[in-house]
Parts: sequence; C-alpha cells; structure tokens
Amino acid sequence: MRTVREFADACWRGEVRMGRDQETVDVGQPGGKSTHGQVCEGVLVSTGLANAYAVDTGDGLVLLDTGHAREADTLYARVREWRPHAPLRAAVYSHHHVDHVFGVAVFDTEAAERGHPAPTVHAHADVPGHFRRYQRTLGLNTALNRRQFGIDAPGFRWPDQYRHPDVTYRDRAAFRHGGLTFELHHARGETDDATWTWIPELSALHTGDLFIWAVPNAGNPQKVQRYAGEWAAALREMADLGAELLLPGHGPPVYGAQRVRAACTDTAEFLEDLESRTLALMNEGHPLDTVLHEVTVPEHLADRPYLQPIYDHPQFLVRNIWRNYGGWYDGEPDNLLPAPRSDQASEWVALAGGVPLVLDRAADLHNTGRSRLACHLVEYAVRAEPESRAAHELRARIYAERAADEPSFMVRNILDHAARSSRAGVRDLASRS
Repeated sequence: MRTVREFADACWRGEVRMGRDQETVDVGQPGGKSTHGQVCEGVLVSTGLANAYAVDTGDGLVLLDTGHAREADTLYARVREWRPHAPLRAAVYSHHHVDHVFGVAVFDTEAAERGHPAPTVHAHADVPGHFRRYQRTLGLNTALNRRQFGIDAPGFRWPDQYRHPDVTYRDRAAFRHGGLTFELHHARGETDDATWTWIPELSALHTGDLFIWAVPNAGNPQKVQRYAGEWAAALREMADLGAELLLPGHGPPVYGAQRVRAACTDTAEFLEDLESRTLALMNEGHPLDTVLHEVTVPEHLADRPYLQPIYDHPQFLVRNIWRNYGGWYDGEPDNLLPAPRSDQASEWVALAGGVPLVLDRAADLHNTGRSRLACHLVEYAVRAEPESRAAHELRARIYAERAADEPSFMVRNILDHAARSSRAGVRDLASRS
C-alpha cells in the first residue's frame, strides 16, 4: 500500500484517476475506502466523506475539520492510535457543511472524563446561522441530499443537533498552541462562511473545500449561493504564501511550493474564466440558455487532474454565476409567470398526438445519442400521465443509462434518483411530486 505522499504524487501526475475509479490507498475520495496516514511529521489525515487533520503542536492537538457524524468514533480512534495521550486543545471548522463539523463531541466527552478543559472550536461568525438554517429546513435538506448523494434509505434524516463553535471571528483571527500559530482567514467560495488556515511554522495551508481535487463545488443545483469570483481571489491570496504543503478538504495533500501554487492559481483561473465569460454574455443581453451552452471549460486547464468534473459540473457553476449577478430570471418571458408544468406537459403531449407517440420519439432520441432531448420528452409524458407504467419504464431506462455515462458524482446521483423513482412509479422518491 502506498504512503500518503506516494499516492499524492501519483495523483498529481495523473496516474490515479480521482473519483469512482480511484484505487483504495492511504487517502481516498468520497466513494472510496476511508483511510488515514501521516502527512508529514506531526500531521495526521483521516479521510472519510471529507478529510480531517490532526496537528501535534507540542502542547496538545488541533483538528482542522472534524468529519461527519458517522465517522466521529473512527476519527477519535485514529487520533488516539497516533497520539494516545495528547489532549485536543482546539478545532477549526472550515465551513458549516456536515461532513466537516461532527468529530468534536467524542473529544468533549474524553476531556470531561480526564479532567481536561474541553477543546475550543473556532469558526467563522456565520457558521452558527447556517446551523440554524439547517434546523429550519430539515425536510428540504433531507430530500435534496437523498438525491445528491444517492441515499436510497427512506429512514435517512438530516441532522438537527450541532456542536457550535466557542470562538468566532469575522475577517481574520489567530490562535497559538505549543510552537504553532494558526492564522484563520475568511473567504466566500463554496459557502459564505469559509475559513482557510495558514500555519507558518509548518509552511502548511489548510484550504477546507476551497480545494478538493476536482472542479470547484461552485455550482450544486440544490444548494444555496456560491461565489466563484471571491473564491478565486482567496485562492490567489493562498498562492502568494509560498506554502510547501496544501491540506485539502477532499483528496490527497499537495507537496511542494511549485505544486501548491499551481493548484491554487489554476483553480483560480478556472473560476475567473467561467465568471468573466458568463458576465460578458450577460452584459450583451443573452438569456441563460445561450450562456449555458456557450461557456465552456478553459481548454488549457481541461486536462489538469485536480480540475476534473467528478463531483460538480461546469454548467452548474455557470448557473450559479448567473444567479449571483442576475437573479433567478432566465431571460425567457414565458418563464416569468409560468403555467404549471403539468399543464404545459398536457398541452405539448396533446399536440404531439398523445403519450405513446411522445414515448416513441423519446426512445428514438435516446437510442441515437440525444439523451438530453429525450429527458425533456419523457418528463412531459410522465407529467401528462403520472400513472403511465410505460412512461415510467422508459423514464427509468433513459435516466439510468444516461447516469452511467456521467463523470459527475452529483449529476449521476440525481439522474439515478430519478430512475429509481420511476421504478417505484413516482417522479421523485424524496418529495411528494
């Protein structure tokens, strides 16, 4: 089995494909086996749905991100195998997402049992507000995450209890333990409450999900606003630090100042290019449909192993840039105050001559490689006749086969969810439609 550094080098060279085809080694991606290993002297990584890092300061430990609830005991066991007696002094949440914020409670319990002070959790000032938002939207987040992560479990429920930070900050902050300084910097990127951490004594940069070995998660069709331009600006600031080690939110570490700089600047340029070209078309008055199909990934960055669309999709990023600058109106006047989609479907299906003819055409389109169009037609058929077994059977086949060809984890799971729903005779297993 490779070491963390050997695996990281192989990923950088493109010898290991990130995502669903990735080999099982010391550091994994979502969908792979959760593992752990020493990044360098005094730094441990534990991987799962996201990476969590334990840093030995010489006077106790600091966690940079703390993992998902289902991995909390595993994280604790790995840290204690590595450093059995060093107390956890502090933790930093890089943002509020649930794969980063659930590993502290076990250490809180340990501190109480050993008579130590509880660890101090640091985070941006907006993190508690997002926890409260999650509590207000339990049903919504349960449904959308079932789709996004392919969770085929009716008993799944979004968490409603959170370990809140003890210390928050607004722009910049710092704290020190042992011989190490942890400089916290706010950024808006995947979230508006992101924190990246610089440890100057180690020349180490913890990015959280501002770098994830994939197209940045700046789109995500079901989640709140993301900020491509400000994300890029934060990456430019990180690049200028001269860091020798980058600790990402997902995927292996990046070793060496030249590689760290390339990872940050290439990702920044990727975001800047999509945003500038989207804005250029918006400024010319084009509707969203035109923008979506004309803005593409910068060709000279398309082969970077850390900028592949294995999770988010570039077209989703364009939509979020549009939403950030132009709101929800897509430039199509019939969509401003639309008729119910079921009524639209009934009219179009009637004009086409009925559901059987629509299904025949959808099948022909799909079989000849025009699956995007086929999806539109089969959706109209199901909307027009929700009880049609034939419509659901074709819908399930089209979405399942299209999903199999999609590299994006997010796209694949949402399409697979639609296929599973139609196999059950409904449009969406996660909602009432």
